[in-house]
Amino acid sequence: MITPVEDKIHELQQQTNAYIREIKTLVEALKMPNRVNLISYFTSAFNISYDSEQESLCLGSYHIRNIGSKPITNPSICIQLPKDSPFYFSGRYVHENFTPNLKTQGQQHWERFNDKLSKEEYWLRPVGKTILEQNETLSFTNFQIRWSHNLSYSGTIMGFTYCDQLTDGVAVLNPINLNGIGQTQEGDNE
Repeated sequence: MITPVEDKIHELQQQTNAYIREIKTLVEALKMPNRVNLISYFTSAFNISYDSEQESLCLGSYHIRNIGSKPITNPSICIQLPKDSPFYFSGRYVHENFTPNLKTQGQQHWERFNDKLSKEEYWLRPVGKTILEQNETLSFTNFQIRWSHNLSYSGTIMGFTYCDQLTDGVAVLNPINLNGIGQTQEGDNE
């Protein structure tokens, strides 16, 4: 006679075996030759000011890591700020009309290739870097997002990575979510 405990143990063993088969299938998919796969993510640090006279700051970097088994070509990124947000983006990038000498001094430079008047989307590509090899990381470093704390704010900073092989883009693993309530003026209730 099978007890309820033995029945439950048997059920859990079957479930565990199903999970192991699924994990093995996923691991095998990662080992497929000539597979294109990448991850992108933000790293960031914050200086939040609650003084209405000072700005708050997010200092961030955007990283692309090729975790596939073949190189990717013509990588680019899009950093997207929410519409009508109080956030201001700045970073180290050049525009297409700058001379090549300004683009190639020492470190990896990035070029903005969308409308430079857009305050919501920043499309960037690395200057002189058209191939991201297997296990290589490419980074757009030290961008800043600033905002004032005198008003309430809320929004998500999104990022997307594109390349010739992934034309639909890959979203960052960790969008930057910012929200807070602005300070009220002293004496409003008096």
